[in-house]
Parts: sequence; structure tokens; C-alpha cells
Amino acid sequence: MAEIESPCILVCSIDLKSGFCFGCGRTRNEIAAWLTMSPQERRSVMTQLPTRLETLERKPRRETKRARIARQRAQEL
Repeated sequence: MAEIESPCILVCSIDLKSGFCFGCGRTRNEIAAWLTMSPQERRSVMTQLPTRLETLERKPRRETKRARIARQRAQEL
């Protein structure tokens, strides 16, 4: 069985504004259909991914509980 090329980098989170995955740039529908797409369809999607990723507004990671506690302690000093 031939290996199927995939742009997945295991950062699977969809931007609600654009509908694109923050990791690879694909839509949910493209991700779901990836294994059933023809090689030509996959290549067509893959050519669009760099442009899609450039349009995403990356948000900072949310503050962890540990970081929040450390910040609050520093502010109290």
C-alpha cells in the first residue's frame, strides 16, 4: 500500500474565523476526506496551504494556571 502524503503536523485546531486548521491549513471537510481524495485533489489542496496559513491570525496560547499563579505572586511583591 502506498503512503499518502499529508500536510498534518499534529497541531489540530481549527480557526473559527477562517475554518482552516492552525497546523496544516486544511478545512475540516478536507481533513475528513483526505484519505478518499485522489492524488491530484490532494496536490491541489496542498498548493493552497501556504497562502491559507499566512492569512491566519495566530493567538497566543492561553495562560496556564501555573503561569497565572506565578504572575499573581510577582504582582503581590
